[in-house]
Amino acid sequence: MKKQLLGLLLFTGLLSAQTDSRLYAIIDGVSAERIAKDIKTLADFGTRNTFSDTVSNTRGIGAARRFIKAEFDKTSKSCNNCLEVFYQKDLVTPKDGDRIPKEAYVVNVVAIQRGTKYPNRYIIMSGDIDSRNSDTMDYKNDSPGANDNASGMAGTMEAARVLSKYSFENSIVYLGLSGEEQGLFGGKGVAEYAKANNWEIIGVLNNDMIGNIEGDDGVIDNRTFRIFSEPTPVTETEKERNQRRFYGGEVDGISRQLARYIYKTVTTYMPEMNPMMVYRLDRFGRGGHHRPFNDLGYAGVRIMEAHENYNRQHQNNRVENGIKYGDVIEGVNFDYAKKLTAVNAIVLASMGWSPMPPKNVAIGGAVAPSTILKWEISDDNDIAGYKIYWRLTTAAHWENSRFVGNVNTFTLSGIVIDNYNFGVATVYKNGHESVVVFPSSVIRSTAK
Repeated sequence: MKKQLLGLLLFTGLLSAQTDSRLYAIIDGVSAERIAKDIKTLADFGTRNTFSDTVSNTRGIGAARRFIKAEFDKTSKSCNNCLEVFYQKDLVTPKDGDRIPKEAYVVNVVAIQRGTKYPNRYIIMSGDIDSRNSDTMDYKNDSPGANDNASGMAGTMEAARVLSKYSFENSIVYLGLSGEEQGLFGGKGVAEYAKANNWEIIGVLNNDMIGNIEGDDGVIDNRTFRIFSEPTPVTETEKERNQRRFYGGEVDGISRQLARYIYKTVTTYMPEMNPMMVYRLDRFGRGGHHRPFNDLGYAGVRIMEAHENYNRQHQNNRVENGIKYGDVIEGVNFDYAKKLTAVNAIVLASMGWSPMPPKNVAIGGAVAPSTILKWEISDDNDIAGYKIYWRLTTAAHWENSRFVGNVNTFTLSGIVIDNYNFGVATVYKNGHESVVVFPSSVIRSTAK
């Protein structure tokens, strides 16, 4: 009887902990005024083209990256040096691509908030430092890049300010990436740096244009945003691709599970927002700075506005036929940028407080009226147990879940494996969950 009561109390505690009041405080802590100030400062550098001036303190990408690093340093100082701030750079030459007019260093700004329990597990938020004109080779004329992508960079800086007031089990990285407009060189450099240093990256949130609410389609929308995610990793093996053909998982790769985690977190803590999952790596035929991480097998998504204004994107500042062109400060909605910054901040925090996901998840149930799942149980004392998720194969999001306790196997009676997709997440005693893990192996049935 005592064990049953203890289990009931634990389960009740888990239910009450499904919302963490700290996440509401994080949302309230994000400042539109600070974001606006940072966007204006970045836009006022005139141009931030990767090949622009690196010596001036008032113009060019050199001034921009020094400003960003100084702000990260200032944030670190206010939290007792909780951030490790440094530059990461790689040399590029015209041989590396047709958008490189001359030899130069692609310099990124990195700020790491080290985790207390799992310091080698990283959640990354990135924004782009660089900007461009109609001609991406033009590195001399003004290219303020207020929305593309001072908005994403300012959001990353603001998230660092807010989250630096907290301590997390996992490490959080705030990134300013260069060379995006020339071919995603900044992301490639950091992704390779992470691989060389054996980082365990559990999620990359690439923020590229988070400040426009007035689209070319005539829609004005300050609540909807898009989450782009690829369906399965490009690094998967031929064996894994073949297994999908028979056992499913076509839309259940690690980046897609990260997108679902974002969706769930936002709809729980910011129900006024409308996260729109887009089943594509990026916009049609285009790319973003999460892609270099995806290329190396890491989970990564792009977060951005839902309605783009192409008159303000990759355009020289000018007026033609009464139409204003150019990515200037007037085209940025700071309250919307605040909302999407808060979206990132609560996802970073939730993942920062999350346990390690279950390992070696296996599934079985062919020609049976039930589905069985197995996984390796963790020795982490802070884990309350595991939660099984399932959804119809045509559903975009996890529809059903069941907390099954601190066990390494469970049978869902009456749930036919043929009709659903399944996954397992680890649950901490504080209520935070890992990203859902889709089964990677099959439990062979002994049925005749």
